[in-house]
Amino acid sequence: MSPPPNVLLLYVDQLRWDALGCAGNPDVLTPNLDALAARGTRFTHHFVQNPVCMPSRLSMLTGRYPANLGITEMAVPVPPGTETVATRFAAAGYRTANIGKLHFLPHSNRDHREPHPSYGFHHLEISDEPGPYDDAYRAFVRRVAPKHLPAVSLHVDPPAARVHREVTGRDDGIPHPRAWSPWTTAAASVPWDLTHTAFVGRRVRDFLGNQAAGGTPFFCVAGFYSPHSPLVAPQRFLDLYDPKSLTPLPEPDDRAGLDDPEHRRQALHGYYAMISEVDHWVGEILSELARAGHAEDTVVAFTGDHGESLGDFGRWGKSFPGEDCVSRVPLLVASPGQRPGVCDALVEAVDLVPTLCELCGVVPSPDLDGASLRAAIDAPAAFAGKGEVLMEGSLRKPAWRSIRTRTHRYVLDAAGEEIVHELAEPFGESRNAAGEIDPAVLAELRHRLATRVIASHRGSPAVWPY
Repeated sequence: MSPPPNVLLLYVDQLRWDALGCAGNPDVLTPNLDALAARGTRFTHHFVQNPVCMPSRLSMLTGRYPANLGITEMAVPVPPGTETVATRFAAAGYRTANIGKLHFLPHSNRDHREPHPSYGFHHLEISDEPGPYDDAYRAFVRRVAPKHLPAVSLHVDPPAARVHREVTGRDDGIPHPRAWSPWTTAAASVPWDLTHTAFVGRRVRDFLGNQAAGGTPFFCVAGFYSPHSPLVAPQRFLDLYDPKSLTPLPEPDDRAGLDDPEHRRQALHGYYAMISEVDHWVGEILSELARAGHAEDTVVAFTGDHGESLGDFGRWGKSFPGEDCVSRVPLLVASPGQRPGVCDALVEAVDLVPTLCELCGVVPSPDLDGASLRAAIDAPAAFAGKGEVLMEGSLRKPAWRSIRTRTHRYVLDAAGEEIVHELAEPFGESRNAAGEIDPAVLAELRHRLATRVIASHRGSPAVWPY
């Protein structure tokens, strides 16, 4: 009997679905991810269940909807006993690791030197942001190149961290930038092999090299922070692009001239350079996987926690109501022996955990909300997928829920406000058509959201008939 396959999950932050070469982007350079897509299954309509980091990450890594987890917004600490995909794989005999970003705890109002809850991982090197806290990333730089340590955090100083320092009066001794301009492209202040992305790439590479071929199977998450703002990349990756030649993102006529096109172009420059930096380290990781003898027995998946507006709709970052640029993210899955293909069906981030469990013969938790995508991997063109995908949030008050079908996005909040996007219309996401859409179509969208929310709710299981 053949041993169970390993799992390598490459997980990035704030990557739009359309920001890969294999997704048809003519400008961004991603040769290693394109090669991964060419030998696996690329899901073109893969959607996350929350538009911000913490609840989206927790949802994906547990296979459960945010509302069922009780975490639908930022800054809610994940209870230490929460069962994750790592818990399941550890119970099945896997060596589990998360290196880089996890974001199960708030960034601010805590000491990053304190022990981190394991959440089922045997090996943790947690660094949720690139340098502003005394964490595993700074420890890595302190060990391998201490003279560069003062420059590590010169591009990032989250506002909440600044407030925390002021309130507590604690001086952490870490140099921080004097100005915060997260969507202005800048060159990294440390050598290219000492950035946060390099830290994740190098440490994942080391972890893989230490796993014996044919030994204990591993489940490893590579948690890249990039291409999350601030838009900072090593000069060697910035030099891959000529900002003047980048194709500007299209915008509706009624917004033309409202945004500085040169600012958006320079932001694309930094964003694409960060993606290329991630792609480089993905290549290094996959090369090490092959060198260590794991290439033929490892499931490799690549995805992200949400996208990036990048100036679309006059916004930057991620936010309500979760248009495709924010909610739709890449998903690539390459498993041993599979045929390559492209799946255009609607799928959700909660589907990844049951998929990995089935591919590896691991018993899934009985309370998973997602469904395995094994059938899509075996026959992508024949896979029907879901009629709609669900997104849940409360970061915007009042709380809201939405569905996204092939043709529409329907959003309803607790105050009764409705948003309808007609996705087949040019720039259909830039206007709310709720007041003018066919009443029959609106009624159907309302009904589909209501039934989906009811069906998605999971109460505690009964232990006896009464």
